[in-house]
Amino acid sequence: MQHCILLGAPVQEGASQRGCAMGPEALRTAKLAEALMELGHTVEDRGDVSPRVVPVVPHDNKAIHNLDEVSAWIEALSTQAHNAATAGTPIFLGGDHSMAAGTVSGVARAAAEAGKPLFVLWLDAHPDFHSLSSTGSGNLHGTPVAYFTGQAGFDGYFPAVSHPVDPANIFMMGLRSVDPAENAAMAKTDITLHDMRAMDEFGIVAPLREFLSRVKEADGWLHVSLDVDFIDPSIAPGVGTTVPGGATFREAHLILEMAQESGLTRSMDLVELNPFLDERGRTAKLLVDLTASLFGRRIIDRKTKSY
Repeated sequence: MQHCILLGAPVQEGASQRGCAMGPEALRTAKLAEALMELGHTVEDRGDVSPRVVPVVPHDNKAIHNLDEVSAWIEALSTQAHNAATAGTPIFLGGDHSMAAGTVSGVARAAAEAGKPLFVLWLDAHPDFHSLSSTGSGNLHGTPVAYFTGQAGFDGYFPAVSHPVDPANIFMMGLRSVDPAENAAMAKTDITLHDMRAMDEFGIVAPLREFLSRVKEADGWLHVSLDVDFIDPSIAPGVGTTVPGGATFREAHLILEMAQESGLTRSMDLVELNPFLDERGRTAKLLVDLTASLFGRRIIDRKTKSY
């Protein structure tokens, strides 16, 4: 059993549509803590992070929104994520996906201090691999992976990354909305991509099992970053960036069940939940159920057949 630490990250400044700030409380209302305790885990809710906003140097890309605020969130979340990752298994309640710039960088520092490499299972319709210069929308929830892998262009704007994640340690699943600039930048890295076309054509089990085997062989820590838009909007409508053709209910559960069975998960993001766009808490409840799958819930306990 694990000591789960809930940490709210009510970030909405990285997205184009307001509402993600309500995400942490929606997940609490949907009984996330109770679901984890029913599985035998202990739960500590540390409340919501509150950043201290300090102006940063304006960027030449005039499309960028809320640079000061997002930079402050990254700094605050990185510190809190590091502290939580040294004390238990943090589950970060978002909040838009810009929060991962802070959560992943903080967990990566804790992993490095423990002598472990960090691996990231990125479940998202988008790779979030823009630099500050390449983003056309200016929405900074499109930049966290580029940032925490140490790509160029963030110095002086976002806090320095003490322990960048090796791009070879990232496995992205469910991609189906990738900008040309992101595609070109990722082609220069060793990130493993398994988009929706690949999921349809080759399935989930074999590539995910191969990735989890690499994590185990490296004696690494696994961070799971789950964006609501990874899932098809027909079953998860509470998100501002709906992209048709996402993962099904069973595909999402299978991925998280496999991650749980590996015994490697050390931290998790739940991001982009926008309760303002949800239907009677439908998406929040689904995220709670998916988190429960990652932490051991099973519908049927498979028993070995005797002959």
